Formats: sequence, structure tokens, C-alpha cells
Amino acid sequence: MRKYELMFIVKPDLEETAIKKEAETLKKVLTDRKCNILEEKAMGQRELAYEMNKYKNGYYFLFVAEAGEANNEAISEFDRLARLNENILRHLIVRVDD
Repeated sequence: MRKYELMFIVKPDLEETAIKKEAETLKKVLTDRKCNILEEKAMGQRELAYEMNKYKNGYYFLFVAEAGEANNEAISEFDRLARLNENILRHLIVRVDD
């Protein structure tokens, strides 16, 4: 099993329920494809290092997930949907070596 850290930043001008919905949607992408979520953190609103799309703040989320080699489809789908979602400012996927 491979371990991944998936971090993403949601636009700050959304309502709180919409922000949580975005996080749940991306989490469901992973769990529907048999990816184990080991850790989930809502890190709250933070100031960005630099302005992105005229936003100076964003809501940060971090998932630590475990995927088998056959389940890399889950990580690829997460990446694809995060790129397409207009409410996600940035995302980052890092494979963690044990």
C-alpha cells in the first residue's frame, strides 16, 4: 500500500456548508475507489503566501490516504476533479515514502 498526502485550498468566499461539501466530495472520490483515509484535517482559513485569483485567504484541508497499487486510479481521479473544480484554488498530492 502506498501512502499519500493530499492537500487542497478552497475559496474563502463560499458559505461554510459549501466549503464542507467540497471537502466531502473529494473525500468520497477516494473512498468510493477503495482508498483508506488514515487522517483528515480541516486546517481552517489561513492567509495564502501569495495572491491567487484575487484571493488572499483560503480554507486548507489535508487528507492522508492509503491506496494500493491497483487503486492509483483514486489518486488520479482526485487530481482530475480538483483541477476541474472552480472552488479549489490549489491542490497538491505527495507520495509519502515509508
